[in-house]
Amino acid sequence: MSSAISLASIEAEAPGLVSLYKNAGISLRKHALEAERAAVYLVLDRSGSMRPYYRDGTVQHLAEQVLGLSAHLDDDGVVPVVFFSTDADGTAELGLGDYRGRIEHEHQRLGHMGRTNYHWGMDAVLDHYLASGARAPALVVFQTDGGPTSRAAAERFLCKAARLPLFWQFIGFGDPDACEFAFLHRLDELAVPERRPVDNAGFFPAGRDPRALSDAELYDRLLGEYPDWLAAARRQPWWPFG
Repeated sequence: MSSAISLASIEAEAPGLVSLYKNAGISLRKHALEAERAAVYLVLDRSGSMRPYYRDGTVQHLAEQVLGLSAHLDDDGVVPVVFFSTDADGTAELGLGDYRGRIEHEHQRLGHMGRTNYHWGMDAVLDHYLASGARAPALVVFQTDGGPTSRAAAERFLCKAARLPLFWQFIGFGDPDACEFAFLHRLDELAVPERRPVDNAGFFPAGRDPRALSDAELYDRLLGEYPDWLAAARRQPWWPFG
């Protein structure tokens, strides 16, 4: 089974993504995911401390990396983007024909930056996915630079969502040894099956300068835990796909 969108189409519609697309393809093959289909989401933190990462283009770069990955997994060429802070700030769609500078544009449009409440961003993804009538599982790339204001709400949501075909891959911007990421390590390690039927989340810190990660390394980390979740989820009685 070939990629959802061909290299020729990427070269024609989004030549700036060709290198990312090729690197994503290598990582997918490495993880035996080249035949899979998935709805790919991007969730972006808009808490006040994220301001420098929007200003210097780091968040835009991550969005382009995710779009390059999505082109292999989802044939609509669009990544739904959810922005969150104190609440769910807003949503957008990142497409092959309209991605350059799009994240900064949407970020500025949304105005005030608030605090960090993961569960509102997670809830917005869930609402979108359930309403979309998707015929494939979802890979959710969830970016943040710190722990949530309401840890109990985030943990509770993740456990409830573990009976749905969504995998949450958290990525942290900032000091990898910072105490702000302790909660994300905890989410990654929540007990199975005591707290959730499958391990439906992963986490890795991308460092103070996430753009210093090579595209190949970024993709390997984004996809590192997804195959194990996919195999475990497919064995569950609630798995909705063939």
